[in-house]
Amino acid sequence: MKKLLAVVLFAAPALADDAPLAPTNDIPAMVEEHAAAGVNHVYGGPWEFFVGGGGAAFDCNGDRKPDLLLAGGKNPAELYVNESAIGGALKFRAIPLDIGKYAENVTGAYPLDIDGDGRVDVALLRVGQNVLLKGGPDCTFSVANSDWKFDGGDEWTTAFSAEWEAGQNFPTLAFGNYVDRKAPGSPWGTCHDNFLIRPDGGERPSYSQPITLAPGYCALSMLFTDWNKSGEASLRITNDRQYYRGGEEQLWKVPPGKAPAAYGKADGWRRVVIWGMGIAQGDLDGSGVPSYALTSMGDTKLQKLDEEADAGSPVYRDIAFERGATAYRPYTGGDLKPSTGWHSEFADFNNDGLLDLFIAKGNVEAMGDFAKNDPDNLLLGQWDGRFAEAGKEAGIALATKGRGALVADFNMDGNLDLVVINRSQPTSVFRSTGGEVQGGGTRPMGNFLEIELKEPGGNRMAVGAMINVKIGTRTMNRWVSVGGGHASGHIGWTHFGLGNSERAEIRVKWPDGEWSHPYRVFANQFVIVDREKPIASYWYPE
Repeated sequence: MKKLLAVVLFAAPALADDAPLAPTNDIPAMVEEHAAAGVNHVYGGPWEFFVGGGGAAFDCNGDRKPDLLLAGGKNPAELYVNESAIGGALKFRAIPLDIGKYAENVTGAYPLDIDGDGRVDVALLRVGQNVLLKGGPDCTFSVANSDWKFDGGDEWTTAFSAEWEAGQNFPTLAFGNYVDRKAPGSPWGTCHDNFLIRPDGGERPSYSQPITLAPGYCALSMLFTDWNKSGEASLRITNDRQYYRGGEEQLWKVPPGKAPAAYGKADGWRRVVIWGMGIAQGDLDGSGVPSYALTSMGDTKLQKLDEEADAGSPVYRDIAFERGATAYRPYTGGDLKPSTGWHSEFADFNNDGLLDLFIAKGNVEAMGDFAKNDPDNLLLGQWDGRFAEAGKEAGIALATKGRGALVADFNMDGNLDLVVINRSQPTSVFRSTGGEVQGGGTRPMGNFLEIELKEPGGNRMAVGAMINVKIGTRTMNRWVSVGGGHASGHIGWTHFGLGNSERAEIRVKWPDGEWSHPYRVFANQFVIVDREKPIASYWYPE
């Protein structure tokens, strides 16, 4: 199918006061410098690549700076080594991704250490056979499908997540698929089933027995998440209802060693039908219970677990309207048609100790009922619990078609930078230069911590852990996870903004549920917490 498919326009949510909330906290100043940084990359291709467009950020050469692997669609995927000066302008060097034909038709990428050797591997999502890349020295990769007995299938894959189940040395992998291109009547009503693949056991990774998760409703993002603090992750899937009548959002029980089962009405699961694109989890109140930002066409859902529901029931209420996070149409540029949201991610961009929400935006291709000029959102968390749009003031309000994104501190200065993979346009590379000062100029924002976890065994990077940071009477939580966003993932340092606090206390809830003792550290440090060592250590960027 070569032409764009139309959708039915719906009414955008009505606001009592259509004027956006003005941010009262520091606004990060973001400078776009993809050309100067050496990142000349475009994600493109025909209709199979209207969706996807992600990438991976991770350290592939041992210097602890995040490098980039970017999906290209019909263009080759590309690998960029981070050569940025500490605190300076961003600089990357393209190096060969020597994997032959597998670099083509890539929709997304997620980094994780599959074989537990201390080097990051990559799950490549493709239109066609998916690929597991084994990381080697000096940013080299080899296709490991045969060695790890991973078939890879022939689907149109657009979502991925991974977790280490109890007692396993190797991760359980989940692949989310989009339209079944081979079914009669494609694409309407032809969403492909999804797959869960547990390791076969043994001394090396082996993935020969996929488990079908059916029905599939055209997954565009998935995430293993401990939604109820039970210590056992479930699989959350956000689905694009565009091609499937009767589709909905999904939550799957994945008890270790047992067959998965979807939560249903009897479990308290409430049906939610959206054009689901991306998913992000964040702890908005320090409770250790995640809320979820779900992007869609026309609005964003911000789901919070309903405290009044029966204990143990996955009952959520949408708080996006009351928190000012619907992001239902462009906030600048004059286009009043509904927005199209893709990647979503919680992070603290201004280091004030509050979670912010980034949303990549962009028309699917040429859908006339949706905004053509649809700039990305940077919703800054406010002290009253609401969010305030600061995308224009921060400098990220470009006329691009955003898809996936990567949020990381690429120049190791404590401020979060941003890479946005755009469809049919150059990838945007934004460097944070600090907080904007009224009247011009910048100044340093709040203090920060960046934390790296280590533990023995196969799950060396402690995927599934929760990091708890306390400053004064406030508690902040982050999860180490693989999945979510839209076709894009990051692994490595976990960033916290500390505001004016000069000290912090770190505790870690390890993947097996055991809590660490407190680690008391100074602000503005890169901290390594090794489960086998009694004290945390500082790492100093050169």
